[in-house]
This record gives sequence, structure tokens and C-alpha cells, in this order.
Amino acid sequence: TISTGSLSLDIALGAGGLPMGRIVEIYGPESSGKTTLTLQVIASAQREGKTCAFIDAEHALDPVYAKKLGVDIDNLLCSQPDTGEQALEICDALSRSGAVDVIVVDSVAALTPKAEIEGEIGDSHMGLAARMMSQAMRKLAGNLKNSNTLLIFINQIRMKIGVMFGNPETTTGGNALKFYASVRLDIRRTGSVKNGDEVVGSETRVKVVKNKIAAPFKQAEFQICGG
Repeated sequence: TISTGSLSLDIALGAGGLPMGRIVEIYGPESSGKTTLTLQVIASAQREGKTCAFIDAEHALDPVYAKKLGVDIDNLLCSQPDTGEQALEICDALSRSGAVDVIVVDSVAALTPKAEIEGEIGDSHMGLAARMMSQAMRKLAGNLKNSNTLLIFINQIRMKIGVMFGNPETTTGGNALKFYASVRLDIRRTGSVKNGDEVVGSETRVKVVKNKIAAPFKQAEFQICGG
């Protein structure tokens, strides 16, 4: 396993961190600390001498911030794919190569199918992204297991329309990722960390919503201080 950089979260995960050879999904509202958490995982993997790749579909990775969190930017493989298919092909190639230990995809919501990118704005592309994800998951799951590679997907939350009872929140990209992920983490910002009047970080709560390697539904609370 690889430490998440937060002791309380490692304990909540039951195995001392995130499992190798598996798929992990980290989701939450915007600016809840999803990318920060994954960058910490990368930093702790690099400290163990592991090779990491960051697939930046959102085109939003800030190298200065990543460096502050302890990421060795010069040795991080980084790719900014144009289409969702390209991003998932890169994942597949990296996992088959056996040369990479940790792959992060930021984010599932930004994995746009080629047909949608080439089409007009306003065209209907119902279910395309979900189909793309489910095909990729079937291929990836076996390859990751064989090469013992950890694949982390960052995901955003969407609201289901017309849900009267139960939770209206859902994650993007269809159901395949829910099934294939061995660990799913729900991350939320619960408050601010202040130094006098100045906000220097955020109080964060992570729920282990799904866990195939230990008991699920544990929670961890910690602070994320910006650099």
C-alpha cells in the first residue's frame, strides 16, 4: 500500500494506505481537496522510489503547488491528452508497460469523448462517456493487477434531476468506475483553518464509501494547509 500522507486516513483505509494493483476513486465537490490528496499520494510514492504519472485532462495541474506538497516535478510523468479516449489509452499503455507504479487521472468529468470534441456545441452525446469508461475499465482492471499499478481517478459530483428521496448526488462517467474501484473516497471541506483572521487551510473530512481490502464506511478528519 501507499500512504495518503494523512495518518488518520491511512488508518480509516484499514490497510495503511491505498492498495497497489487496484483502481481507486476520489470524489467530492469543487475545491474540497481532491487533487491535493492525490498529489500527497504521489509525493509519498515518490519518496519510496516509485514512478508516478499524472494525466491532466483538466489542464489544471499547478507545478509550483505540487512542489510545495513534496512532489518531485522533474520525475513526474505528466500528460495533457486532447480526448478521453487518448487519456484512457495512455493509462492502458502505462499500466501494461509495468514501468509505472501510480497513475492519477484528473478528472473523470474532463474525459471528453472524441466524437463530442469534434461535434458542435449543443449536439446530443448521451451515454458516450459512460460507454467509453466501461470499455476502458474492463481492459484496465486486469492490466493493473498484472503490473501491480495503482490507478487513481479523481471525480466530480453532479446532481441528479428530480430525485425526491435519497441522495441526489452522483459522480460522472457512468457506473463502471463504481464497480471496478476497490476503494472509493468521498472528500468534503467542512470548515476553515484560520491564523487570526487569515484563512490558511481547510478542515477536511474523508469517508471511505467503498473498500474491498478492509471494512468500509470509516471516516477520517484532517487539515489541508495550502503549501
